[in-house]
Amino acid sequence: MSDLPSPSYRSLMVAALVLAAIGWPGVLLIISTTLPTVGPRWLFFMLLTAAVTGTALPFVWVLHRRFAVAPSPPPVLLRQGLWAGLYIGLCVWLQINRSLNVSLALLIAGGLAAFEWLIRVRERSTWRPGR
Repeated sequence: MSDLPSPSYRSLMVAALVLAAIGWPGVLLIISTTLPTVGPRWLFFMLLTAAVTGTALPFVWVLHRRFAVAPSPPPVLLRQGLWAGLYIGLCVWLQINRSLNVSLALLIAGGLAAFEWLIRVRERSTWRPGR
């Protein structure tokens, strides 16, 4: 067993709640009240990314809690939730002009997973116990 205390995830869950509480009503408001011009479209993508990130954070936390060997720090969980938000935002953006298909969606998901894996390998190689 480790002598290090497990990190507190309360701030992460507060951030998830704030992101989802701002994002989902904002997305619904943008969809129902504006025309798809340039400004509202960018605001839609920003709010959609925030909403999906806030919604994905509790699921990422549960997956790490269930399957991870060691507890992950909250910034890692936030980054992985943000990957989910960016993935959905990118897929929606590609779907606007009907460019998205299953193979492209899987390729994008694989690329984002590869980025996360490389970041985790780099973090693992620079980790020094006792610092």
